[in-house]
Amino acid sequence: MIDPKILTTLPSKDYELLDSGQEEKLERYGAFVLRRPDPQALWQKKLPQKNWDKADALFFRDADSTGWQRKPGTPDEWQISFGELKFNIKPTAFKHTGVFPEQLPNWEWIQEIIKKSEKPVKVLNLFGYTGGATLAALSAGAEVCHVDSSRSAITWARQNAEISGLTSRPVRWIPEDARKFVAREINRGNKYDGIILDPPAFGRGSKGELWKIEDGLLSLLDQCGQILSDKPLFFLLNGYAAGYSAQAYLNAVSPILSSYDGEFEIGELTIKDSFGRLLPCGIFARWQRRD
Repeated sequence: MIDPKILTTLPSKDYELLDSGQEEKLERYGAFVLRRPDPQALWQKKLPQKNWDKADALFFRDADSTGWQRKPGTPDEWQISFGELKFNIKPTAFKHTGVFPEQLPNWEWIQEIIKKSEKPVKVLNLFGYTGGATLAALSAGAEVCHVDSSRSAITWARQNAEISGLTSRPVRWIPEDARKFVAREINRGNKYDGIILDPPAFGRGSKGELWKIEDGLLSLLDQCGQILSDKPLFFLLNGYAAGYSAQAYLNAVSPILSSYDGEFEIGELTIKDSFGRLLPCGIFARWQRRD
């Protein structure tokens, strides 16, 4: 029996969850405050409405359209420092900003494992998006293969690596469907010491391949098990809007790691707002080798 953990991101110099409630969140990214929908925030807001109305940008949804309403002077993109890395913040048409702050505890976990290793570490980051986990692993000294079906996301991730001063680190940027890439890695005999997966509930590959997590996750996990090194260091599976629990993710992941000596952790990823409340942002199941 594994007791679930709650991992929490706290306020920092360039990121802060100012308030949350009534299915919205108010966040500061550097010098700019963003107001976005969040269905997990079921409670009442704490800050006065005037504070919310002062947001530099508001993501809206109505019957005809969705998008951002920006106040004059709010740029299309800007840089922040977060988790000892740097990111380009670009509010997107899907309400994202390019960084998922709730992942910071996972990035720190990855970095700690890599830094303790006495041998070179190869990491595979699938569905890598704008590269937070990739940058974390690179900064800790690993060699990383970053895979995402979106070329624009990979371009963004490369920009983040550049402003973080990591362009000289060993990294491959692969714009491809995750399943096809892993299948080829099996055929090539390539192995990885750490694997990170951030699968969406639904998506399309680089050539229009349909991804549904309920149809594709188990086979992809099985493929990933075939490219683990003889003594892997870690395995991380994150989840967001698919409706599954951390225990379900543990049940899915544990068979491919049962032959290795290690330990699992499961739980929720959260962000603490300025009033001390924890905003649920996702789930995780992760494994690391015992020392």
